[in-house]
Amino acid sequence: MSFKLVSTMTPAGDQPAAIEALSQGLVQGKKKQTLLGVTGSGKTFTIANVIQKSNLPTLVISHNKTLAAQLYQEFKELFPDNKVSYFVSYYDYYQPESYLPASDTYIAKEVEINDLIDKLRLEATSNLFSGSDNIVVASVSCIYNIGDPRDFSGKTINFKIGDTWNRRQLLEELVSIFYTRSQMEFARGQFRLRGETLEIWPSYADWILVVEMDTVGKIQSISERNPFSNHQFELQNYLLFPGKQFVGASGPNLQEIIKKIKADAVVESKAFEDRGQLLEAHRLRQRVDYDMEMLAEIGYVNGIENYSIYFETGRQTGDPPYTLIDYFHHLYGDNFLTVIDESHVTIPQIGGMSVGDTARKKTLVDYGFRLKSAYDNRPLRWEEFYARIPQAIYVSATPAEFEIKDSQNQVVEQIIRPTGLLDPPVTIRPSRGQIPDLIEEIKKRIAKKERTLVITLTKKMSEELTAYLSNPQKTGTPLKVAYLHSDIDTLKRTEILDQLRGGDFDVLVGINLLREGLDLPEVSLVAILDADSQGFLRSRSSLIQIMGRASRHVSGEVLLYADTLSPAMKSAISEVNRRRQIQIKYNKEHNITPQSIVKSIRPRLIEDTKADIVVTPLLDIDITSLTPNQRKAHISKLKKEMRSSAANLDFESAIIIRDKIKEIESL
Repeated sequence: MSFKLVSTMTPAGDQPAAIEALSQGLVQGKKKQTLLGVTGSGKTFTIANVIQKSNLPTLVISHNKTLAAQLYQEFKELFPDNKVSYFVSYYDYYQPESYLPASDTYIAKEVEINDLIDKLRLEATSNLFSGSDNIVVASVSCIYNIGDPRDFSGKTINFKIGDTWNRRQLLEELVSIFYTRSQMEFARGQFRLRGETLEIWPSYADWILVVEMDTVGKIQSISERNPFSNHQFELQNYLLFPGKQFVGASGPNLQEIIKKIKADAVVESKAFEDRGQLLEAHRLRQRVDYDMEMLAEIGYVNGIENYSIYFETGRQTGDPPYTLIDYFHHLYGDNFLTVIDESHVTIPQIGGMSVGDTARKKTLVDYGFRLKSAYDNRPLRWEEFYARIPQAIYVSATPAEFEIKDSQNQVVEQIIRPTGLLDPPVTIRPSRGQIPDLIEEIKKRIAKKERTLVITLTKKMSEELTAYLSNPQKTGTPLKVAYLHSDIDTLKRTEILDQLRGGDFDVLVGINLLREGLDLPEVSLVAILDADSQGFLRSRSSLIQIMGRASRHVSGEVLLYADTLSPAMKSAISEVNRRRQIQIKYNKEHNITPQSIVKSIRPRLIEDTKADIVVTPLLDIDITSLTPNQRKAHISKLKKEMRSSAANLDFESAIIIRDKIKEIESL
C-alpha cells in the first residue's frame, strides 16, 4: 500500500525546497541527510511529505517518550489510512538487577509494566507484518533485544472459515504463543471457551476475536467484537500474532536448551571453584537451578532475557541482539527509512546505552549472580546500530558536528516559518529577586490567557518552585502550577501538557523534558533560571531548544535569569537573532504578518475510561472484593505509594502502607 498524506496544509516557506532536496537525496541513494529546521518551521510536516514521496516504511526514533507520543499523534493525523504505531519502553517503574560489592547488597530487578503501552508495542510489531505502509514512532528502547522476528512471525495461528481444529491442539497452540486461559476476568492476552465458541483477546488489539466451531471443530464463522459496545463484524480469516514479543522460550527444543544452560552453569561454577570463589560458585548453581525449574514448569521465568542467546536461532555469543530494527530488515531488507528526531540528543543517547549496561552486567557475572550469557542481553552498540540504518535523515534545530559531517554536505536548512513567526526576543535579568520578578511576569501572561514555562536545574528545585508558586500566601494570588520531570508516568506526561494547553494550568515547571520538539502554541513566556550555569543543561544547543518553546506564539518572549553572560548564552542569543533577521526579511518580501499557531488539543494517546469514576483511596479499598490478579495490581500501586511516602520522609504513612501490603499478601 502507498502512504496517503491527509492535511489541509500545503508546503510553504522553506518546506517545498526541503521536501524536494530530501526526497531527491533518497532517490539518489544518499545514506545520511540532515534537516536543520528551526522550531515551528513544520519539520514533522516536511518529513511526512518525504515519506509520502519516497513511499518507504519508516522508523522514527525520538529521545524521550513524551516527544515520541506527540510525534505518534501527529503522524496518525497526517496518515489516517496507514498504519502508525507507538513503540516505547513499557515500564512505569524500572529498577534493574544489580549488585553493590562494597556493601554486599544485591538489588533484585523490580518493574511495573504499563499494560496499555505493552499493547501498543505488540501492535507495532504485528502491524509490520500486515503491509509496508508502516510508520513506527519509537524511543531509544527500539535498540534493545525483543527476540528474533522470524520466531515472532513463525508462531502465529491462522484462522480460516472451513478449517478444522482439534480442540485440545488449538488450546495448546494458544498457550505456546503466550496466551493464558481466563479464570475469572477476561483481559488482553487471554482466551476462553464457551461451548463451541472460542473467544481470544489479542494482546495488541482493542477488539475480541470470536471463533465459532461446530462439534467436530470445523470453523463456522470468525468475527471481531467490541468488548464494551458489543458491535461485531464478520471476517473470512484472521492471523493471530503471539502474546509476547520474545517467544523463543517455547517449543519442542526447550528441554535441550535447558540442558545446555545447565551444562554452561557447571563449567562457569567450576571456574569459580578453581579460583577459590566457593560462594560465587554456589550462588550461580542455585540461581540457574531455580530458573531452569521454573522454565521447565511454566515456560517462562523472570529474567528470561538473560538467557536469550540460547533461544535465538543462529545468534552466537557476542552477536548483536535482535531489535525492532531487525523487524524492518526482515520484512523490507534495506528498503526503509530511519528518521532520527532531535538527533543532537538522540544519537549520543543511542551511543551510550551499551556502556552502562555492560558495566552493570559485569558485576553480576563476576560475583555469580548471572551466567555470562547475560552479556548478550544488551542494547545495540553505536556501530551496530549505524550499520543497520541504510538510509537516515537526522532532524534537529541544532544538529551536532557529527550529523553535519556524516551527511556529506547534504544539510537541508528550513529556517523560514510559513506562519511568519519570529524567534522570540531574549532578555537577560539578574538572578537576585528573580522569583518575585518571575511571578509578576506570569501574572501578565495569565491576564492575557497565555501560558508560561519555567526551566530549573534539578527535580527538587522544580518541585519546590511549584509548591511556592502554588501558594497564594507567597504569590498574592493563586497560580495554577504543575511540574514535569522523568519521575512522572509516561502517559501522565502527555496529559499534563494537554492540561497546560487547555488552561487547567497556567505554569509548567520542568528541567529537561521542556526542550526539544514540544508543541505548545499557547506558551508565550519561557523563563530559564540559572541560565549562566555551565554544563549540558545550559549548553548552546539546550538554550536554543528551550527558547524555541516560545516561538509558536506571536508574543513569545524568553527571560534568562543570570548574573554573567556565559559563552553558551552569547552563542545561543547570536544564533536566535540571526534566524530572526532571516524571518523578518522573508516576511517583508512576501508581505506576511506573523500569526500565532492555533491547534486543537488532540485526543489522549490512551483514553482514560475511568475519568468520571469516584476514586477510592488505596487503603480504603475492600480487598476481599478483588480477584487474585486485581490484588497483585493493587499491591503494585501500594508499593509505589509506599516508596513515594518514604521519599517524602513520611515514614508513618509508609509503615501503614507496608503493613497493608503484608495483609494482602497473606491472602
